[in-house]
Amino acid sequence: MSDALLEVRDLVTSFQTDNGWVRAVDKVSFSVAAGQSVGLVGESGCGKTVTAMSIVDLLPKPSGHILEGSISLNGEDLRQVPPKRMRQVRGGEIGVIFQEPMSALNPVHRIGKQLVEVIRLHKKISGRKALKEAIEWLDKVGIPDPAARAMAYPHQLSGGMRQRVMIAMALCCEPRLVIADEPTTALDVTVQAQILDLLEDMRKELGMSVLLITHDLGVIAEQCEEVVVMYAGRVVERGPVPEVFANPAHAYTKGLLASIPRLENERKSILTTIPGQVAAIQDFVPGCRFCQRMGRRSTMINNRPTFAEIADGHWVEACRECYEG
Repeated sequence: MSDALLEVRDLVTSFQTDNGWVRAVDKVSFSVAAGQSVGLVGESGCGKTVTAMSIVDLLPKPSGHILEGSISLNGEDLRQVPPKRMRQVRGGEIGVIFQEPMSALNPVHRIGKQLVEVIRLHKKISGRKALKEAIEWLDKVGIPDPAARAMAYPHQLSGGMRQRVMIAMALCCEPRLVIADEPTTALDVTVQAQILDLLEDMRKELGMSVLLITHDLGVIAEQCEEVVVMYAGRVVERGPVPEVFANPAHAYTKGLLASIPRLENERKSILTTIPGQVAAIQDFVPGCRFCQRMGRRSTMINNRPTFAEIADGHWVEACRECYEG
């Protein structure tokens, strides 16, 4: 991972609660190379968004804290930089597309004004020139009549249009990395495809890297080169998308792939589910958490499994119950 643009090593993020500290992210490691698209996948609550917010220092305060690990962007440790430098990184070098644009956009300010604020925060240009750039970016992301839309408020745009605005805001300073957190949630299927295609086109045009957070393996298969599978705050498998999809090693990854709806014939569809449920975060065991879900009395329940490379670039949490290597 030494030549990575983004490198996350042994990240531990915890939240302070009335019952003490709980670990939402537990020793997570992965990397994103320059120009690469990496997918971070897992069930709701597995720690995907907390990982992303840790990277850009947007954890809810005062409860959320990074306790261990390092986060490096092009060799610079983001945990060690002062707040002023972090504000330059966030938006300028790392763009973020949030999950719900209506909560990310300010409802009382026009779209153009919000884009201008982002541009002027990272570029020393006049308001007039910033507005011109804002309109150009609205046009680039496929918003019709961008000059008129710049004068609109968020509630006057459709969900797909608001998401395009969020993409414009994330890209307007031409960052080296974009973190897209469930960018197609609650959108129509056709609009989802348009948003994902737009994001991929922008990635290729600008040569940027993308960390795509989703629970949809179909999106990962189509959009990403590498995949990182998270479960209960940990990475259980990671590797090149073709390798992991063709040869899933961890029982949880196999379960996710099996749960994709498929047709058996014209009249019958198959939907497989993963049995059990994720334990409450305060009840996580130190050992294999998927064994905990499956009710296995594994010897790994009290000992964390090693993370082993089983093929070139293909890594898995090697619990003997979840992976027979």
